[in-house]
Amino acid sequence: MRNMDATAEPAAGSNNSPPAAGGAGLGEHRSHEDLLRARGFEIMRTWKSQGLFRRMLVTWRQFLGLFFGGMVAQLAARKEDGALKGWRLLGLRCLALPGRLFVDRGLRNEPFPVQFRRRLERLGPTYIKLGQILSLREDLLPKPITDELKHLLNRLPVVPLPILQDIIEKDLKRPVGLMFLSIDPIPLGSASIGQTHRAVTVDGEPVILKVVKPGISQTLERDAKLLRMLGSVAQLIIPRFQPRQLVNEFCTYTLREVDLRLEAENAEIFAGHFADVPDVVFPRIYRKYSGRSVLCMEFFDGISPDRPEALELPIEERRHLTDLGAMSIIRMLYKDGFFHADLHPANLIILPGPKLGFIDLGMVGRLDEDLRRALMYYYFALVMGDGENAARYLTAIAVPGPGANPNAFRRDAVDIANRWKRGSNFTEFSLGQLILQSLSRGAEHGMYFPVELVLMVKALVTFEGVGNVLLPGFDVAEVSKKHVRSLFMNQFSPMRIFTEGMRGVPDMVDALAKMPLLVTDGLRVLEKFAHQPTESPLSGLRGTLIAGSCLVAGAVAMGFRAPWPVWTALFIIAFVLAVKRS
Repeated sequence: MRNMDATAEPAAGSNNSPPAAGGAGLGEHRSHEDLLRARGFEIMRTWKSQGLFRRMLVTWRQFLGLFFGGMVAQLAARKEDGALKGWRLLGLRCLALPGRLFVDRGLRNEPFPVQFRRRLERLGPTYIKLGQILSLREDLLPKPITDELKHLLNRLPVVPLPILQDIIEKDLKRPVGLMFLSIDPIPLGSASIGQTHRAVTVDGEPVILKVVKPGISQTLERDAKLLRMLGSVAQLIIPRFQPRQLVNEFCTYTLREVDLRLEAENAEIFAGHFADVPDVVFPRIYRKYSGRSVLCMEFFDGISPDRPEALELPIEERRHLTDLGAMSIIRMLYKDGFFHADLHPANLIILPGPKLGFIDLGMVGRLDEDLRRALMYYYFALVMGDGENAARYLTAIAVPGPGANPNAFRRDAVDIANRWKRGSNFTEFSLGQLILQSLSRGAEHGMYFPVELVLMVKALVTFEGVGNVLLPGFDVAEVSKKHVRSLFMNQFSPMRIFTEGMRGVPDMVDALAKMPLLVTDGLRVLEKFAHQPTESPLSGLRGTLIAGSCLVAGAVAMGFRAPWPVWTALFIIAFVLAVKRS
């Protein structure tokens, strides 16, 4: 099995070893292109990035075409169901008129979701990547759009090997022939940002080479500027769908993927987190053959879990694999707070043992301590069948927007959780569908969620799907209970509580060091006001000020975990002064 979606098999009649690496002349360059065309690949021709102004015109042209084409689709739908009449119908006809006159006939007669997908494909790799990420946001976008975006191109035009060899040599500052005995000219996969090939190092080790396509860095940076402009404009028109937030999320995650050094770091972080689990593996990184635009990693020779060969494994091995998958994902999400954010069956490899391998680690999610703990409580409540508490934790995670209705959302989330509890199965109502429905309902009530929660759902949906393939009818809640219960109990173990408590020791010592000064200053203030012979015109405020000072000092002392007698005394003084004054 390869380290990306397999979009090509070795050429007929070729041996298993990739052709020798080395420089390529013009004739060899053309022979590579002919070989790729013979295998059904489209050749990527334009490697130089367009200027910002020209790209802006192209982008606006496509989005204006989408707007007016959408008006035509909307008019057709409204005429069919008879929902609009009179002036409203006339107004929609006027808006749709430019679409009928100027928009490509092959697009304007399509439903809006289809037009949206095809416009993104025409705009190229950046927007295809955007569409793939938008397809995950079922909590914000209508389901017909997210379903259609899942059909975006996943086999993009390829770059001939001689061009990639130039990139490798420029990045690593060495001739290719001194690093690799051979590189297969037929790519294993061609995505929006990178392209992967099998190769053999000079040490004879089979590896996977991932190379960033030429010009893609400049293209992404340029398109990110344009997308942020479009997002700001769209935010004024359709604020309910949070276009500015979606664009910012896309730019943040995608611009990180261009630097393959970050993917190498991700692989090593994952390997460190799972060092104590020998049956869960991540590709080893060959640092001496890796750089910003090139990543050389271990080749996993296994099978994808959705291949027919996986079902031929013994039932005990399949049970072991599903248990490994549950443990891995729960551990990534709720223990480490560092998880695979682009998980799908092609990024999972079943290796002899059996072992479970994770690949394509460029896109990762990070959960801070508070969010990780809240999501763990939410998931624990779900798998234990506690819909009321699950809804409470989910509501606490959400960020209310203008006009939000948290109470109505919480009631709906309880109903959805209880429905899943009554009859949960992968085909009719899975755990992932439960969470997605809850998030979608949140958008209806003006409640919005961090993107990490949506990426978490993608990981859970993948786990459910793969588990259902390996063990038809398996119960995701039952498989998860053991691992999430263990993690939950570990959260409250005495040692962990002690360790977390020790984090506050420096602040506590600092507070104790300052405490005598705070007490002395407080007593000096009390003494000053106590010895005043006459009552000033502002004496009515004296007791209030002193009481307030003691109250603030007590709160500060308690916040810094000072000894309890100190802040208790300050609170009592504040209370006595306030009562005496009243």
